[in-house]
Amino acid sequence: MSTISTRFARFRPSGETLLWGAVVLNAELFTLIFYFATSNHSSGELRYLLYPFIWINVALFAVWKTNPIARSDRDKTVGIAVAAVYFLVLGYAGGLFGPSPSMPGMPATGFRIAWLPPGWGPALLYHGDLLRLSILPFKLVGYLALAYLVYATVLDAAGSAISGILGLFSCVSCTWPVVASFVTGIAGAGSGFAAMATSGSYDISTVVFVVTVALLYWRPTIR
Repeated sequence: MSTISTRFARFRPSGETLLWGAVVLNAELFTLIFYFATSNHSSGELRYLLYPFIWINVALFAVWKTNPIARSDRDKTVGIAVAAVYFLVLGYAGGLFGPSPSMPGMPATGFRIAWLPPGWGPALLYHGDLLRLSILPFKLVGYLALAYLVYATVLDAAGSAISGILGLFSCVSCTWPVVASFVTGIAGAGSGFAAMATSGSYDISTVVFVVTVALLYWRPTIR
């Protein structure tokens, strides 16, 4: 019983965690209120405005509460390499970056900022001759968090092969919703957000993202 209690102790929020959680939630609430007060947003379902905050909050909490320990420089190097490759795969599959589409009548436009709703934006967009970027804040934070958790899992695998393998396989579950939520051709703030909100793919991808973060957060501690 004491062993089980110890395992679950890390999931009980401390007073400091609750305090910072309240600060973050209040800041996000203020941001949404300010957005509604200063924009002409009048369509779309509310949950699509909340999804980015779910991604960001879950990601930040998991990263904050995860403290990987490298047993050797080799383990650390391997962990960083695996996490970097994983982030690049997620970024490509999730549409953060990719090859620029070669279509007639679509000249390179360079960098611009798309003022999407909070969390979706401000988005950094780039359309060049060879490269395309669509950096949505919540995706960037979410994918970085997953990569960090994979790094922690790889380090843990050095001492517990079974838990490490299970944790790495759980990462696969976050790739298919990323592909499903791929948003092509964000031409502008209004049309881009409308395409995202009506696709329905973010309902699934948000659930799977949260589950995947939970699995990666849990499994590095299983012995």
